[in-house]
Formats: sequence, C-alpha cells, structure tokens
Amino acid sequence: MRRYTLLLVFVLSLVACKNESKTTEENKSDTETESTIEKKDMAQAGYKSFGKEIIADDAIEAKSMIQHYETLKAGDSIDAKMVAKVDEVCKAKGCWMKLSLDNGEQVMVKFKDYGFFMPKDIAGKQVVINGKAYVKEVSVDEQRHYAEDGGETKETIAAITEPKRTYSFEADGVLLKQ
Repeated sequence: MRRYTLLLVFVLSLVACKNESKTTEENKSDTETESTIEKKDMAQAGYKSFGKEIIADDAIEAKSMIQHYETLKAGDSIDAKMVAKVDEVCKAKGCWMKLSLDNGEQVMVKFKDYGFFMPKDIAGKQVVINGKAYVKEVSVDEQRHYAEDGGETKETIAAITEPKRTYSFEADGVLLKQ
C-alpha cells in the first residue's frame, strides 16, 4: 500500500511539472509575439534597430547634448539618449561611429561589449543612440588606430602627436532612421 501511495505522489508530481512547463512555453510564445509586434512597430516608424531595443521618444537633440558634455570632466558619465547625424563609421567592420554635435565637435560611439556593429555605409544618416555619455582622454596610439580604421592617409596618421579630450558614448542600443 505504501508503494502505491509513493507511486501516486510521484506520478502527480510529474503531471504538475509537465503543466508548469507548458505554461512557461506559452508565456514565452506570448513574449516572442509581443517582441515581434514591437519590431514591426519600429520598422513602421522608419527605424532599424541594433543592439538593445529602444524607442526614439525622449531622445535629446545633438545640439542640446553639447551642454551636457561641456559640464563633464574626464572620467564622468551620464545616462543619455540622443539623436544625431552620422559623420563616419569604422570601414573595417562597423565597430564604431562618429556623430556630429552641430558645433564642429564629434562624439565617438562604441558599442557595449562589442555586442553589435553598424552598417559601414550610413554616413549622413540619422541615428538615435542610448547608453552612457562620457568624456575621455584619448591616447596618441588609440587616435592613430581610429584614423587608420577610418581610412586616413599615413601622413595624417603620423601628424597625430598629442592626447586629445574627446566626447564619447557607449551605446547599448541604436535606431537607424531608414
């Protein structure tokens, strides 16, 4: 009799676990459907998404971002979302891009954990970036590396001789206006 009771408890446990698994799969399916709908909404809004999914709402204009950068010291950072025009993209694999701040300054954008890359032919297009804005002191070697990736001449690369204070951004998500 004791064995039958244990067997009954075991069978009921299996049945209960099986139902829980189905419920989890149904929830996962619902989440995937919602994600697909969101991606379609973004596509309808005229954006292509890279990295973490973000929305274009509440992004500040590049000209307003200048004021935020000017108040930062080297090593400081702030969470930000901004809209800007792409000036340049890494020609090797799209692993960085430079955005215009509308005052002659540029923002060097890298992508969090190299989790995604941008198309190499988007210069002149508008993007919305989300992540951390910060000011960085860029070494001569790093500047030369970026110049080389950007396709600069050997003379231009050799002319880089001093560290430079730059506006930087680590993006976890990007929307590319289509």
